[in-house]
Amino acid sequence: MRLVVLPGDGIGPEISDATVGVLDLVNRRLSLDLTLETHEIGLARLRRDGTTLPASVLEAARQADGVVLGPVSHSDYPPRAEGGVNVSAELRVAFDLYANIRPARSREGLPYYGRTPMDLVIVRENTEGFYADRNMYWGSGEFMPTADVALAIRKVTASGSRRIAQAAFEIARRRRRTVTAVHKVNVLRVSESLFLREVRAVAEAYPDVAYAEQLIDSMAALLVRDARRFDVVVTTNMFGDILSDEASELSGSLGLGAAINAGDARCVAQAQHGSAPDIAGHDRANPIALVLSAAMLLDWIARTRGIDGLAHGAQAIERSVDAVLRDPARRTHDMGGALGTRAFTAVLCEEIGRRLG
Repeated sequence: MRLVVLPGDGIGPEISDATVGVLDLVNRRLSLDLTLETHEIGLARLRRDGTTLPASVLEAARQADGVVLGPVSHSDYPPRAEGGVNVSAELRVAFDLYANIRPARSREGLPYYGRTPMDLVIVRENTEGFYADRNMYWGSGEFMPTADVALAIRKVTASGSRRIAQAAFEIARRRRRTVTAVHKVNVLRVSESLFLREVRAVAEAYPDVAYAEQLIDSMAALLVRDARRFDVVVTTNMFGDILSDEASELSGSLGLGAAINAGDARCVAQAQHGSAPDIAGHDRANPIALVLSAAMLLDWIARTRGIDGLAHGAQAIERSVDAVLRDPARRTHDMGGALGTRAFTAVLCEEIGRRLG
């Protein structure tokens, strides 16, 4: 199998190197026959080739069994017509990666900032909503009819709502069998009613999974007050983006925020956090989020292809991260430790190697 690695901008190359090191180790120890292929994207590629995402790189990603995408500084990119393609959004649209899956859980030994422990997964619709760079066939979902009026279009479709709901209920069947739909139907009466109509219809096909609903306002508060009541949360694009960042920070750090962007045929691992250009090149970046995202990618391939070894590797990575984080002396700067990116990666690889024998 072949994985394509796209390091990205800012701290992207550093945490991508760490992730490749972890994947190389797991590959060797478990004889997974993985090939890792790295392609430059982002600002460095723009300076060299006039585009942040050449067609050849997009095609390489299309042909791969999975993609590991580092953070990108797309806010610093020029307009698309000048080569500034938002790589993250482009992959989501081009590969129809409609499910952004973001787990968040409290971990032994780490400070937890909510009132109760957390172990949940937010399943976020990934191709519609208010996201102007991915919700139109042509052009942007934002426009200005006059110099003093700006308008944004929110797209919600029955098919998009139905398939993200199905993804959430399938995940719930592998967990604690509870799904909560988050919405704002009291204000966005038309679009949210359509979303809920489809989620409720899917819920009827899963009688073994409990179903509940929460307004986005109360959900944001309940993540702080009583997060333990939630298992799988399904919601629209923008609500899911905000709630998942909140959940990751409450569970210990956004630096732990792993995620995958999944479709029916392809999957891209991508950390929740940004490119942090202020610490780029200083050996201070926390690579955990991208490492755990890569583990989620291995697990996704294992489930869709039936390859047990990949699932074993994903589990070893996850458990090794837990073990390392229990010791404050083995953490990175952002989590109260003293280790840089390279030193932390070495410690993590040592733990993974010990577990895999």
